[in-house]
Amino acid sequence: MTIKVGLVGAGGMADFHIQGFRQAGAEVVAVADQDRERGQALAARTGIELVCGSLKELLDTVKPDAVSIITPNKFHQPLAIEALRGGVHVFCEKPPALNAGETREMRQAAIAAGKTLMFNFNNRARPEAYAMMEYIRNGDVGRINSCQAVWMRRTGIPGFGGWFTTKALSGGGPVIDLLHMIDLALYFMQYPEPEYVMAQTFSDFIDNKAFKGPWGIPDVAGGVTDVESACHGFVSFKGGQVLSLRNSWAEMIRQEEVSVTFQGRKAGGMVQRLFGIDGNDDTSIDSCELYVQENGRSVNRRIIVPRDESMGRIRSATNFIRALQGVEEPLNHIDEAVKLMQIVDAVYESAAKGVPVMVK
Repeated sequence: MTIKVGLVGAGGMADFHIQGFRQAGAEVVAVADQDRERGQALAARTGIELVCGSLKELLDTVKPDAVSIITPNKFHQPLAIEALRGGVHVFCEKPPALNAGETREMRQAAIAAGKTLMFNFNNRARPEAYAMMEYIRNGDVGRINSCQAVWMRRTGIPGFGGWFTTKALSGGGPVIDLLHMIDLALYFMQYPEPEYVMAQTFSDFIDNKAFKGPWGIPDVAGGVTDVESACHGFVSFKGGQVLSLRNSWAEMIRQEEVSVTFQGRKAGGMVQRLFGIDGNDDTSIDSCELYVQENGRSVNRRIIVPRDESMGRIRSATNFIRALQGVEEPLNHIDEAVKLMQIVDAVYESAAKGVPVMVK
């Protein structure tokens, strides 16, 4: 049976979702967006027949098997719960919600409905991550003691005054927007139980338009800019493992870096993308490496994988459909999303209080 999917939101990630769903054999039957013009433009470009003005209209008009949520962060939780209660599976853009409390409510709704709720943690679906997880699962790395999660930009503020820079809509700045590497590090570490977080946020350049990113997101005159521009933090886990994190939209670095580096008992490793000019994917350099000791020598293994310009965004959507079909294991689970948002909450709490905090 063909799985029918509806899109909720016609934002920039919609094209990746559509490609991924279709690659898995699903049918994209409708798009819902409050801005019908934007929804119609997406539908015309991608061959979607039905355009709706809301999730309710979509559910009432054509009962899909699943929906994907591609909206500002504030609406992830209410839309996911509405969809789950409407009897459909949900694939939701990151972050899961504004905080851990909302994410727990989403988990409860999914359990009550007996439906699948997954998130677009797309970096887990990169070829580099698939390859590295084979080494980790096969026992070649051993227990990972420490990880460093980095997503740092030099000029990467996504517009001024829009929903990205408005905390009530986004939940925060680069900590919550660029949480992919934190998630990927936790994924490699097998998602241990977090205990304490110490973090500091910075907002030095958050109003400086010289640090705007290259994506063409328009500024909103008179809008709000009340989020951080950078964060550095440290997480300790109940089992003794540790994680350092560095997230920024605007910071004095050489170039944009997206990476997870880890140190295990048997081997270390790194998954990295160094972006080229102005954050351009086409000029970026990808690395996937494993570090071992062999015959008394330090050996660095370069792991060769196909290049993925989408950074797993298409493959992640494909996995959602294949998980529903029962032919693949889901790449992420709701309990992991709750832990991730607990850490994000603790990062912001520690930064606000100026002291280490216990993860709640």
